Amino acid sequence: MATTVADPLIGRLVDSRYEITARVARGGMATVYQALDRRLDRVVALKVMHAHLAEGTDVAARFRREARAAARLAHPGVVGVYDQGSADELNYLTMEFVDGTNLRAVLRRRGALPVGDALRYTEHVLSALAAAHHAGLVHRDVKPENILVARSGEVKVADFGLARAVTEATAASTGSLLGTVAYLSPEIVTSGAADARADVYAVGAMLYEMLTGRQPFLGETPIQVAYQHVHDDVPDPSESVRWLPLDIDDLVHAFTARDPQDRPADAGAALTLLRRTREGMDVHQLELRADVDGVDTSVEDPVVTATVPATDSVVSDHAGDQSTTGLEQTGTVALPIGAVTVAEPGRPARRRVRRRRGLGLALILILLLGAAGAGVWWYQTIGPGAYAAVPPVSGMTESDALGLLETAGFAPRTTAAFSDDVPQGRVIATDPQAGTDLIRDGEVVVVVSRGVEMLIVPEVVGGTEQEAVRAITDAGFTVDDPVERVYSQDAEAGTVIASSPEEGEEVAHDTPVVLTVSDGPEPIVIPNVVGAAEETAVSELDAAGAAVQIDGRVHDDEVAEGHVLTQDPVAGDGHRGDLVMLTVSLGPELVEVPDVYAEQYDVAAAALEELGFVVERENVLGGVFGTVRSQSVEAGAMQPRGTVIVLSVV
Repeated sequence: MATTVADPLIGRLVDSRYEITARVARGGMATVYQALDRRLDRVVALKVMHAHLAEGTDVAARFRREARAAARLAHPGVVGVYDQGSADELNYLTMEFVDGTNLRAVLRRRGALPVGDALRYTEHVLSALAAAHHAGLVHRDVKPENILVARSGEVKVADFGLARAVTEATAASTGSLLGTVAYLSPEIVTSGAADARADVYAVGAMLYEMLTGRQPFLGETPIQVAYQHVHDDVPDPSESVRWLPLDIDDLVHAFTARDPQDRPADAGAALTLLRRTREGMDVHQLELRADVDGVDTSVEDPVVTATVPATDSVVSDHAGDQSTTGLEQTGTVALPIGAVTVAEPGRPARRRVRRRRGLGLALILILLLGAAGAGVWWYQTIGPGAYAAVPPVSGMTESDALGLLETAGFAPRTTAAFSDDVPQGRVIATDPQAGTDLIRDGEVVVVVSRGVEMLIVPEVVGGTEQEAVRAITDAGFTVDDPVERVYSQDAEAGTVIASSPEEGEEVAHDTPVVLTVSDGPEPIVIPNVVGAAEETAVSELDAAGAAVQIDGRVHDDEVAEGHVLTQDPVAGDGHRGDLVMLTVSLGPELVEVPDVYAEQYDVAAAALEELGFVVERENVLGGVFGTVRSQSVEAGAMQPRGTVIVLSVV
């Protein structure tokens, strides 16, 4: 089980997606956490690069570039990279979570491995590295901590990309290299340069350790170990484990040759050499295991969850040849490039001493007796008869291609890769390519098409344009240019309102994703409708794109009934959908005319004027009595204020 330790990131949600649940391990370059991918509901390993490394923009840029390259590796022996991103000042990788242990834990428990197990682990590692080398990737930090062993028995190589990105950026900025000194090739130590052959060297040093229980070179300090890598050949494993066959010595020596030109060109070539070596060994030899002092093998291996090196530490050596003193080096260290240089001209390097194992007269006799068949053997094993041209199989089905290669005398091995042109299940190419002369029984890697790589369009609707572009790019797509921009009443400017294909669709990786981004509400000009008839005002505002609401209806002595008194906002610039409030006139207010017949003029006039009417007097017979005889507007009539009412007075 993963061990939870005090850590401020535990419980945190990274990039609104990954919920960190526990810290698994901390190495020299990054810390690895167990996390829950809330979007896909699966457990993943979240590797967060150390903050002091992420401060350099070059480091972060290399980190992202190498992560994208590693994510393209499609091999069962490589820990899968699902995602990469930067959020809240964290640079992270999301990887396959491997439930199991790592090779370092196995070696600490068992000391040394049976020859067959050591070769099997090495075969798995080389197979994964071969896929990487074929894709142009170099690991640069192959070591037991980066070899994961799942509970199911699968062996996977971890940490592609991060080691290279951090090492190259550190070398460029500080002149130092990062790595585990026990497995660094001579050329990395002297110049910082590395290609596929540096990974082969590290695998050879690791094979030595699996066979003998100790690292090839020990020292009190990392620089002492680095010096030995440059100036000394890796010892024969049989110097520590006497019964190991010479073929094993030759295999380790081939992998760890100090001159890169003397090593296999890449992991694929090294894998072919390893398989030939194993085929020449019997079952008894493969089952033998070296005894290592201080190791109790009666208890089964502990199983821990491993995704990266659990520690970067230095431990005492108690394995193998006890006459050799020093410390094992298992931690990531920084070494100045060029701190160790190659031997000066004329200075002899330590030469390997080969055991003859009792070669004598009996062997000479056997050779003499076999001389008659030497010519035939030479022709069929290393002469012209041992080689044949690799037949062309591109475009064939996998089964047909394997059958043809086996018939031609080769040992085919398949690997898979995506292809935009070759249908799924058909052969893309071979390595070596068709027409190449290859020794019979030599391995031919057959690259079988997985078809067009299909990816899932990420969720981007509702986010900003910048967030959407980053999510789509991180998912492996490109964003169609130009981005479509439309006015929207519902989404503010800069917000993604649609994508094509839609989020969640699985489409070919080269499908451009079209984004539709809101430009906000459409601008309009609000017209002046004051004084217009209500129906006309509403029609004009609707045509302009505004929303209309009648705010009220009031009497007005000047504006006719049904015409607009006021609008809010007034005429001017606005946006489609803006609400315009209208007040509509009810026309002049009507007042009931009272009955003032027989009343004195003064009283009647006062009553009418108080109601807002205008009173005029018309005397009859001189109007001496002052009594209202009649009124020009009959009582009970509804009239607007200001109406003139003539009173006849007698």
